[in-house]
Amino acid sequence: MTYTTAPLEVAKPLSSLPSPPVARKIPKVTDIHGQKLVDDYFWLRDKENPEVKAYLEAENTYTDAVMKPTEPLQRKLYDELLGRIKETDVEVPYRYGEYFYYSRTEAGKQYPIRSRRRGSMDAPEEVVLDVNELAKGQSFMAVAAYQISDNGNLLAYSTDNTGFRQYTLAVKDLRTGTLLSDHIEKTGSVAWANDNKTIYYTVEDSAKRQYRLYRHVVGASSLDELIYEEPDERFNIEVFKTRSKAYIFLISASHTTSEARYIPADQPDAEWKAMEARRQDIEYYPDHNGDAFYIRVNDMGRNFRLVKVPVDTPGQANWREMISHRPHVMLDDAEFFKNHYVLHERENGLPQLSIADLGGGQPRRIPFPEPAYLASPYINREYDTTKFRYSYQSFVTPLSIFEHDVISGTSTLLKQKEVPGGFDSSRYDVEQLYAPAPDGVKIPISVVYLRGAKLDGSAPLYLYAYGAYGHSVDISFNSNIFSLVDRGIVYAVAHPRGGGEMGKAWHDDGRMLRKKNTFTDFIASAEYLLSKGYGAKDKLVIEGASAGGLLMGAVANMRPDLFRAVVAKVPFVDVINSMLDESLPLTVGEFEEWGNPKEKPAFDYMISYSPYDNIRDQTYPNILVKTAFNDSQVMYWEPAKHVAKMRAVRGDERTLILKTNMGAGHGGASGRYDRLHEAAFDYAFILGQAGIEE
Repeated sequence: MTYTTAPLEVAKPLSSLPSPPVARKIPKVTDIHGQKLVDDYFWLRDKENPEVKAYLEAENTYTDAVMKPTEPLQRKLYDELLGRIKETDVEVPYRYGEYFYYSRTEAGKQYPIRSRRRGSMDAPEEVVLDVNELAKGQSFMAVAAYQISDNGNLLAYSTDNTGFRQYTLAVKDLRTGTLLSDHIEKTGSVAWANDNKTIYYTVEDSAKRQYRLYRHVVGASSLDELIYEEPDERFNIEVFKTRSKAYIFLISASHTTSEARYIPADQPDAEWKAMEARRQDIEYYPDHNGDAFYIRVNDMGRNFRLVKVPVDTPGQANWREMISHRPHVMLDDAEFFKNHYVLHERENGLPQLSIADLGGGQPRRIPFPEPAYLASPYINREYDTTKFRYSYQSFVTPLSIFEHDVISGTSTLLKQKEVPGGFDSSRYDVEQLYAPAPDGVKIPISVVYLRGAKLDGSAPLYLYAYGAYGHSVDISFNSNIFSLVDRGIVYAVAHPRGGGEMGKAWHDDGRMLRKKNTFTDFIASAEYLLSKGYGAKDKLVIEGASAGGLLMGAVANMRPDLFRAVVAKVPFVDVINSMLDESLPLTVGEFEEWGNPKEKPAFDYMISYSPYDNIRDQTYPNILVKTAFNDSQVMYWEPAKHVAKMRAVRGDERTLILKTNMGAGHGGASGRYDRLHEAAFDYAFILGQAGIEE
């Protein structure tokens, strides 16, 4: 297929478009540390104010006008994206108790159908939960908790129909298909006790922090019993049952510290015990096998070690080390089966899976063939097994489910996701590059492009990054990106400090008073790619979302000359105002990620990079900002205020558009076809900025 490249043009002159919306200024002054911060657009956070919704809809109308010439391309892109999806498909089934469970999709339906078959896949299908039925009459639908009682009779599940990530728990009798009277609001994690009638669940507070644990008996008319309330606002709680079905754990965790409590799963009325009292900056996470708890803990180093302790005396004094701390290997997780355990590790920026026999012997790594990839566990519900299932994917390898034989050490491919439309992985080259940061640190960059492409500095270049919370952006398969790559775009993902790709020290070097490393790492990555011929400066489009949207806002302020265009999705850009408001979701807990601006050293550092506070009259890249009215993570008003202020301060005539999904949350649309429409819109903007017309 041949694609047409058009000469790059500056955004359409304002005279050919309707005037962009102008938000009213109503100054709100905050006095802090001897400074007066003036926020002219604070009023936009009043969600119930009709003028707020009218402003967002006016911005949507303006965005539609700017993007109207791309509508034929959007339709073409949507057809391309849809053409690479097998619309009717079934996931690899997994065994749990007497049933094989799986999820499947049907052409024309937005959501999966979760089903099971008893004894074998030849048995009649039982639909456990049809999310399409739940979504009828709703503009949004998401399922969070999905926990089936051990006897297979009852399903506890939770749903959100707005995008605000506020979930309602329900219980379904799978023998009759009847929805029971049990109905609990604002829930989070869920765990069944072994009696198949007692549910432990957590609930959120007004700032959406999971803070209380309750015990509920299915069908009981009595009030649920409050078991635990977490008093420290930095901490969230989570409840879960071990794979061994022997214990239920309650984890209280902040960004830096954790604590575990437990009861035997067959004693739902037992008193909860603390495993080891919390200590600031020490995280520990337990699992169970036999007569021991196995604990992943960072007391001897940031990258964690693994210890073993008797279940009867689990305190630190009795910990026995199994795997020591390793400076260059991050122990991300450890999960236990009856006779073996699996380590989730990171080394040289890449995920690794290692398997060891509990009877002794060194862990054996599963080898992976590509320079950039994502390897992670699949669904492994059975405890007494010699098999371990994992998924593997990369830029050019579709999602593949393998079953590893623990005894023989061999892996068998169970299924690779089918990609219709003639996808051929041999058409592409993948590289893992390393860009030098200003302080000499090497920043990993994962790149994919058409095989045979001339890397002479003339190609359009797309660069994505996140860089926060110690989250690793490993390279997964996304068939959508080939609508960019097949048109000649070099597609790259940078892995700056603040993320977790290189371990906890990598995260530490990009948070708190070292957050600016994330921004300079990203700039260095862009400059490196340009210097090595991977793209042209006037065709460089960058993208980030959420905390990655903070990155976009910061680098657009710092180096607006470097980028042709910016796509900022649900961007965390109003750092100071948000972190001063402890009533907002995430604020208090994230004092350990960004800092507390009520403390002057943190304030001085944070305000020096906060995107909203550093907008000035300069020539910016063309910018697309996206948000959602029901976002619970980054409230819609942050991007809305950011755009309003840019319109008032900027003197250039570059494109600046804001698109708000009025019926979704932080992750955008919930239905798979709706998400494709959103992607087609984004890609039309990106391609237009790269000078590609069709």
